[in-house]
This record gives sequence, C-alpha cells and structure tokens, in this order.
Amino acid sequence: MSSTPLPAARRAFRRLAQHRAAAVCCVGLVALALGVGFSFACPRQPAVHDEFSYLLAADTFAHGRVANPTHPMWRHFETFHVIQEPSYVSMYPPSQGLFLAAGQVATGHAIVGVWLSFALAAAAVCWMLQAWMPPGWAMLGGLLAAAHAEILQWWATTYWGGAVAMLGGALVFGALRRIVRFVRVRDALWLGVGLAVLANSRPFTGLVLSLPVAVVLLAWMLGKHGPSLSVSLRQVVLPILGVLGLTVAAMVYYNLRTTGEPLVRPYVLAWKTYSVTPIFLWQDGLPEPTYRHDVIRQYHLDWAREVFESHRSPRGIARECVRRLTVLWHFYLGFALLIPLAVLLCVANNRWIQLALLSCGLVVLALLQPVWLCPHYAAPATALVFLLGVQGLRHLRLWRPEGLPLGRYLVPILLLCYFAAPAVMVVRYWTTGHDPWHHYRPWSNHRAEILADLRADGDRHLVIVRYGPEHWFGEEWVYNEADIDGAAVVWAREMGPEQDRELIDYFGDRRVWLLEADSTPPTRTPYPLRRPAGTSSRADAAASGA
Repeated sequence: MSSTPLPAARRAFRRLAQHRAAAVCCVGLVALALGVGFSFACPRQPAVHDEFSYLLAADTFAHGRVANPTHPMWRHFETFHVIQEPSYVSMYPPSQGLFLAAGQVATGHAIVGVWLSFALAAAAVCWMLQAWMPPGWAMLGGLLAAAHAEILQWWATTYWGGAVAMLGGALVFGALRRIVRFVRVRDALWLGVGLAVLANSRPFTGLVLSLPVAVVLLAWMLGKHGPSLSVSLRQVVLPILGVLGLTVAAMVYYNLRTTGEPLVRPYVLAWKTYSVTPIFLWQDGLPEPTYRHDVIRQYHLDWAREVFESHRSPRGIARECVRRLTVLWHFYLGFALLIPLAVLLCVANNRWIQLALLSCGLVVLALLQPVWLCPHYAAPATALVFLLGVQGLRHLRLWRPEGLPLGRYLVPILLLCYFAAPAVMVVRYWTTGHDPWHHYRPWSNHRAEILADLRADGDRHLVIVRYGPEHWFGEEWVYNEADIDGAAVVWAREMGPEQDRELIDYFGDRRVWLLEADSTPPTRTPYPLRRPAGTSSRADAAASGA
C-alpha cells in the first residue's frame, strides 16, 4: 500500500526538500536540537587550553572591546595561548570568539554561540549541496552534517571550534557553483563572506582551499563559456573584492589593537613570544625565550620541542603522516562514508567532483606540513566531505551486481548506522562514563565547582594556584576573564613570597586563597601570606604604575 509509513515519510521528505529555504531551515533546526541535546546528554566543562583562550576572546568582544589592556600584575596571569603584551587577548583569530560572544550577550552562556555556529554550518552545507545535486540528496547531506557523531561531540558541544570554518567552506563552494550558473551579485557576496570567515577562523587551510576556487573562477571568466569582461567585473569581481577589502581593513585594525602591528596577528606574536618550535615542520626551531613559570617552560621545552624533533626524522615523518591520515579518516569518514567515497573514486568523471576531490587532497597535503594536527584544522573542507559522501551514496544506490539491486538496500543500512552513531555514543557515556574528554573531566569539573562556589558567596576572591613538581600542563587552572579587576574570581600563579605579596597588595579588597592543584582532590585554603596594615592597596599600585 502506498499509504504505509515509510513511503509516506519519503514523500514528505521530498516535498520538504523541494522548498529549498524550508529545507535549509529544517536542517539548521535539527542541528541546533542535536547540539543542545548532545551537550546536555554528555555535559563537560571547558578543559583544553584553546577553549579558555576562545572564551577570553568571547568575553572581550562581549564587553564591547577588541582588546584588553595589559594588566599591571600580568606576570601572575601568563598562560597558554594568550598574549599579555602589548594587550591581553586570545592568540586565535576572532571568528570563533565572535560567535561565543553572541551567545554570551544574548543568553549569558557562550555555549549558545557554539550551538548557533553548528546550526548555521549544517544549514550552509544543505544550501551548498542544493547547488551541486538534486534537492532531496542535498537535504540528506545537510542532515548528515547535523548528525555526524564526531562533529557533534567535538564541534557542537565544546568551545574548541570547527563549525565556524565548516560554515565558511560551505559558503565558498555553494556560492562558486551558483556564480558559474547564474552570475549574480548576491552569490559573489556570499563567496566573499565565506572567504572572510575562513581568513578569520582557519587562515592556513582556508587559503589552501581558496586557491582552486580562484583558479576555477578565473578560468571560467576568461573561457569561451564565461560572461563578458564587463559582466564579470560588475557581477563577480567587484562584489568579492568589496567584501575582501572590508575584511582586510577589519583584520588590519584588529592586529593594530591587539599586537600594535598591522600585519602581525596575535597568533604569530604568541608563537614568537613563547614557542621554541616553528609552525611548520620544514622550518627551523626558534630561540628559547624567557620563561617565568615552570609549567609553561615544561610545555614548550620538554614536550613541544620533543614532539617537533621526533617528527623531523625520516621515520618520524612517515609515522606522523600515517597517523594524521588515520586521524582524518576516522574523524571525517569512518565506516559509513568510506564505502560511498570508495565507490565515487571509481566513477569520478565529473569535473566538479574532481574539483572537490582535488581541493580535499590539497587540504590533506597541507595538513602534513604543520608541527601539530587536530581534526578541526581541516574544517574548511568539511562541506566537501559531505558532498563527496552523498555523491558516493547516489552512485552506490544504483549498484546492481548480476541485476540484483543491492545498492538500494546497502544505502539505507549505511545511513541507519550513521544516524545511530550519536545515540551509541550517548549510551556509551552513560553506561561507562567514557568519552574523548574523560581524562580531562575530573580536574575540569573541580575547577568549575570551585569557581561556582566562590562566585556564589557574593564576595571577591583571589586564588593563587600552586602546582606540584609532577604537574601535567594539560590541567591549566590559570585563565581569567577579560576584565580581571572586575571579575569576582581571579586566578593567579604562585611566584614566591615577595611577588605574591605584591599581588595580594594589589588585590587588597579580596579574600585570598591558596589552591593546591595537584592534591587529590584539589584543595583550597586561606592563603598564609597576609597583607599588613598600611601596605599599598590595589588603587595605590595602579596609580603608581605597578
């Protein structure tokens, strides 16, 4: 009967997919619901260095500032992935921080900005695919992006980023196909916006991904099937250059406010200030800077430099290349998308699909160059992964060995496995407590609990953090808000009695605590050093330029 639930659901899905704007909105709402649901089902506190840095950027923007002034006591506040001079800011590009700031301003919770960026990214994937394939398959691709298990647990529930760059890549490649087909100003503007997002989220891989796009656009405009020169300039080139011109101006202004140099990004300044390893494997090591804290020295000299040197030998290079390819395959493809991609590789005779494959290949090659690799480094190419995966599913569905329609049965099985993966992860978490963040969970929960307790009593606090000799640098307690003096809780490093006395004198109106970070559990006790009567207060220290 045609009225059975499955055919009826298929017809409803196809009708919805035909309404392109509705399909994009639907995918965005599904992604939003999944991001929110996954966050509550598998809750976690910020733990990774990068997350705290992005939260600082969000808090800075939420206060209506591009950068914060260097604090008089900044040496006590030095930490990972944050610059202290000439301004106090995150070292990362601003796109992720802007989304987090939007969530913070709108609701008081930065995680809402994460959910928003993920919803927009999934919706943008659907919008992009609508320019590449039939609407039903495009909507399926958007839902695949919304329900991708690894993306959900890494990009939709943490502050680490990834979804913003995914959004930028989808806008670029969705606009590219529309420009070639319709030659409209609005599509050129969307391409410019996508490039701007990439430049301010993942600039290196974003640049690599943009190169084939520029080549294709140039070849099309100069080719015999392209528009006239005047149309190309008016409808394509000038709108893109207009957006990019504004973007460059904003980036120069941001650099000036944060680093004092128009062409020096905070990321580069932070690297030169603290790191002994270069950004790329083929570069030479950097001179050793002055470190004021053992934990920062341990990170850069004992761990980062060892990793860098191990990657430089022929055996290390080979081992690292295999590891990186494995990481990217596991994160982006897994089992459900690997089979369709393998099928697609056998029949990839379409030039647009070849462009997508080439672009992904260039990104993979580029990611073999940096000293470090995390899956979100490849985020600009994520939309292309879903494009290739859905295109592979389309071909796989037509597979009929010996006349048997096996493809029509295999595709639903793969999709069932794919969409069940997030639920399996939630069940695993609730039954075993194991997820990718389980080793961060104890200390990050302790930090969040102590912070909540201190904020709840209505007083103002200074927490001086003491690490043991075996402290692991991954458990970093010293991260502060954008307005340090105005914060209810200030975290600082222990630097010895004399320097700690100066710090306590500065924050003379606060209760002072000593946190033994490496005790089990971490313990907070009143700090033994007291400020004698008549010593200088915070206001006195600020006035004297301390």
